[in-house]
Amino acid sequence: METGYITTPFGRRPMTLALVKRQISTDKDVAGTSVDKWRVFRDVGDARTRLGLQDRPLAVLHALLSFFPAAELSNDKNLVVFPSNAQLSARANGIKGTTLRKCLSALVEAGVIIRKDSPNGKRYARKGEEGDIEDAYGFSLAPVLTRASEFAALAQDVAAEQRRFRILKDRLTIVRRDVRKLISVGMEEQLAGDWASAETCFIDIVGRFARRPTLQDIATSLDEMTLLHEEVSRMLETQEEITKSDGNAIVSGCHIQNSNTESCNELEPSFEKKQGEKPKPDKKTKRKDEPEVFPLSMVLRACPEIVPFGHGGSISSWREMMMAAVTVRSMLGVSPSAYEEACEVMGQAGAAIAVACIYERAGQINSAGGYLRDLTAKARRGEFSLGPMLFALLRASQVTERISA
Repeated sequence: METGYITTPFGRRPMTLALVKRQISTDKDVAGTSVDKWRVFRDVGDARTRLGLQDRPLAVLHALLSFFPAAELSNDKNLVVFPSNAQLSARANGIKGTTLRKCLSALVEAGVIIRKDSPNGKRYARKGEEGDIEDAYGFSLAPVLTRASEFAALAQDVAAEQRRFRILKDRLTIVRRDVRKLISVGMEEQLAGDWASAETCFIDIVGRFARRPTLQDIATSLDEMTLLHEEVSRMLETQEEITKSDGNAIVSGCHIQNSNTESCNELEPSFEKKQGEKPKPDKKTKRKDEPEVFPLSMVLRACPEIVPFGHGGSISSWREMMMAAVTVRSMLGVSPSAYEEACEVMGQAGAAIAVACIYERAGQINSAGGYLRDLTAKARRGEFSLGPMLFALLRASQVTERISA
């Protein structure tokens, strides 16, 4: 055996410092303990994702444990098992030799077993005069004994994470259904509000659901859907206040005249509807001359720093939002060509939102022009959406509001 390597039936393998430290620690901690090997095996199986193990290495571990005669592992017994590859393969559901070697290496790297090599690289045991095993070479199960409590803690942690995953997934399902119902009510009843944009925003969030989501994916989607739920609920509350105000005015004998003035929720011409026509969600690919799919009020809550640059120190329409973005663009040092390219790719409203988001995070961005060009290039390739950036700012503003309160 050469320095820095261990010789095995499968060739020379590097002996890393981590493996050496783990083996020394295992030799020290093995004294005075005993555990049920199958209980530990179940814990390792439950915590396999944390240990970087898949199903086949677990099958090999099960086979190795089956070669240990007793049900309990303890320090007063020889913890080395020495089956041949053929015996291991037979008990591990017929795993082939190459796969078997990979599975054994995975178990060693995960710190579940330790190789104990003989002088000739074979696995065997020396027995004494009375037939007891004096020394054995193969695979030591000592880590299964010494790390039993660690494996149990990992298994409990994974179980808690799975419970949290199910809880968040159920919450996401409920919020998604509520948002869908509220948007449907607003569109079918033709209530005042930017319902077409809310509908498209809902479709955008749902379209980004991962096929096999992680806990973080579910949490992010839940945050975004919750923010949209708050925005839609706010639109309905505004409608209720308008209805009550109109009712009080009629009772008082007031004459209500439709002056056809510009609405706070004004949209660009491509979103305008004929009188009496129900708005329909635009499920086609968004044209570049259309405004962004997010309600203007949501954008302004996420990017309040751009509001003072609107006409009269406020922004009440997409036109005013775009004009304010042009002013902010100049302040940030974004070149006209970079902004024009962003408008071509994202649309005028989308580019305005991007500039507003960049201005909101101006202290964290070194080159606003370069950053906008990078976003534009990603958007052109279909790798960028304004949604995550906007929702991240919304979440940050909520945290700030809680701290201030």
